[in-house]
Amino acid sequence: MNRTWNVVRLQLINKQTYVWVPLIVLAGSFVLTLLIWSMVPFGGQKYSGGAQAVYWYFGVVGVQALTLTFPFSQAMSVTRREYFFGTTLTAILTSALLASIYVGGAFVERATGGWGMEGYFFSIGWIWDAGPAAAWLLYFAVPMLFFMIGFGSATFYKRFGSVGLTVLLVGIGLSLVGVGWLIGRADGWPAVGAWIATQGTAGIAAWTLVVAVVVGALSFAPLRRATP
Repeated sequence: MNRTWNVVRLQLINKQTYVWVPLIVLAGSFVLTLLIWSMVPFGGQKYSGGAQAVYWYFGVVGVQALTLTFPFSQAMSVTRREYFFGTTLTAILTSALLASIYVGGAFVERATGGWGMEGYFFSIGWIWDAGPAAAWLLYFAVPMLFFMIGFGSATFYKRFGSVGLTVLLVGIGLSLVGVGWLIGRADGWPAVGAWIATQGTAGIAAWTLVVAVVVGALSFAPLRRATP
C-alpha cells in the first residue's frame, strides 16, 4: 500500500495536470457563463452546460496520467499493478475534490438566488432535486468515467500503437451505432428513455461508476504488457 501511495505522490508532483488546470478550466467556464448571463435580457431561470467543460479535460488527464509518468515509474521499479491502483486512487481523490467544489458551489448558488441573476451553473435542476448526496455522487462519477476512458485509450495506444487504437475506436463507434439501430428497429427508444428517467440522479451515478470500473478493468490488461 505504501508503494501505491508513492505512485499517488508521483502523479501529484505535476499538480498542474490534476489540480490547477482543471480548476482554471472550471473557473474560466464559470466566469464566462456569468458574463453571458449578465448580457441576457431574460429575468427567468437560466441554466448553463459550462460546468461539463472540466469533465472533458479529465479525459485528457487520463491520457497524461499514463504518458507523463508511466516510463518514469517503470524506471523506479514500480509494478504495473501498483502503478494502476496508485493512478486510479489519484483520480478518485481529484474527482472527489471536484465533486465537493460542485456541491459547495451549488449551495452558494441556491443561497444567492443563482448569483443574483437566477442563473444555475452547479445546481442543475434534475441533478440537485435528488439532494446534495446524490448530486455529489454524480459529480464524482462523471469525471472518473472520463478519466478512465482517457487512461484506457492511452494504455491501448501504448500496447497496440495508433493503428490498434484507431481500430478500437472505430469498432466501438460501429457497435454503438449498431445498438442504436437495433433499439430503433424494435421501437425501444421510449422504453429506454423511461428506464433512464426511473433511475434518478443516484441511479445514473451508480451506472456511470459501473461503466468506469469496467473501462478501468479492461485498461489494466494492455497495461500489463505495455512498453514504457
